[in-house]
Amino acid sequence: MTPIGSPDASDSAALSTVQLNAHWVRVRDRLRAEVGDVEYSTWLKQIVLGPLEEDEIALLLPSRFLRDWVRGQYGDRLQNLWQTECPVVRRVELQVQRGGTTAASSATSGPEAAQPEEDAPPATPATPEVRNDLAVPLDPRFTFDTFVVGKPNEFAYACARRVAEKPSSAGFNPLFLYGGVGLGKTHLMHAIGSELTRDGRVSVAYMSAEKFMYRFIAAIRSQSTMEFKEQLRSVDVLMIDDLQFLIGKDNTQEEFFHTFNALVDAGRQIVVSADKSPSDLSGLEDRLRTRLGCGMVADIHATTFELRISILEAKANASHVSVPTKVLEFLAHKITSNVRELEGALNRLIAHANLFGRPITLENTQEVLHDILKAHDRRVTIEEIQRKVAEHWNIRLTDMSSARRARAVARPRQVAMYLAKQLTSRSLPEIGRKFGNRDHTTVMHAVSRVTELMEQDVSFAEDVELLRRMLEG
Repeated sequence: MTPIGSPDASDSAALSTVQLNAHWVRVRDRLRAEVGDVEYSTWLKQIVLGPLEEDEIALLLPSRFLRDWVRGQYGDRLQNLWQTECPVVRRVELQVQRGGTTAASSATSGPEAAQPEEDAPPATPATPEVRNDLAVPLDPRFTFDTFVVGKPNEFAYACARRVAEKPSSAGFNPLFLYGGVGLGKTHLMHAIGSELTRDGRVSVAYMSAEKFMYRFIAAIRSQSTMEFKEQLRSVDVLMIDDLQFLIGKDNTQEEFFHTFNALVDAGRQIVVSADKSPSDLSGLEDRLRTRLGCGMVADIHATTFELRISILEAKANASHVSVPTKVLEFLAHKITSNVRELEGALNRLIAHANLFGRPITLENTQEVLHDILKAHDRRVTIEEIQRKVAEHWNIRLTDMSSARRARAVARPRQVAMYLAKQLTSRSLPEIGRKFGNRDHTTVMHAVSRVTELMEQDVSFAEDVELLRRMLEG
């Protein structure tokens, strides 16, 4: 039923500026009553009425971010309200407002300007629009399902899951993740974002601290700082990666501090990552460092051998490629500091095998990854050899210099002597002294015995070869 005073639906030209504006006021009032004052002020207050062309009404917003958000969350409802209020309108088109005047000016002489409400937003200044999207897209590969959990990262993982399930929980806002390069901080942040945006009800902005700074500088240059502030402070969850980049950038720190306070005070969630804990980030303002440490601080330790093996196995399984256990162990022993580099090495190995149709072996691994392995080269010591061999055969390090002669101890000790002869420049008497002051003839016997066993037992030879490659790179 057409409301009183509305024209026939077939004649949009019959609508005057005053009538169109009156319809828009009623649509806005009904929408505000439905969503509430807080949600209306956050997302919908900045809508400006645009022109009516045939059966399509344009609604204008100051940024792409707001346009996309309103379109996704309220687009259908706006169209239904308009169709009920004014049957002439069949479609609602949400557009970005450009320049100092709206597109509505030419068609309607600006209904908002002709009869403004007390809470109507001020006219948009004639400044360039910040055209790039506010946030960096989330990587679909980085989810909780693809994150391999072990002792070094289990606490950070649990905290991230908690925030993803219930953002802004007491004690978890902000969530501050810290750890070395390539240990999984960014993976967890993307996983939180992916989980929260799965049903479309939560708005998430993820960006690096460097990106935050560049956006802020661009907003200053284009005189659109208010739009920048409103965009950031309108999201439900803000995630800033590599916060240490803001050290020494006082103006950007100031802006982040105020954004941080505005979001937390409004009950929104903040997630931040850095390479150090808040207390160790010297160069940040004290007030910012204090605020960052007032929530949940979770560190990610360096990976263990077991966790690196699990990561490599998961990566190999996801690639549907069979990688020998010996190769996985070799990589896990050689590349210890950076998970990203570890995964990259396996990716290169798999790609090389697929491209050239060659099997993945220890020999091929060392050939294909020679540059990566060379970067991890270091001087091999007898103490390191003893430790690696003891770990491999699960014996105590003290057994290397003890008088015990049981085969379970004597054989690994002989292998360690053999490797010490092969990989170091130490003389036989010097090696003997490192193994409980044994005579040089004992070392000679060990070298001879291990060489003989390697020729007879393929499995034993592979164990020794694996240890040698792990030690020498």
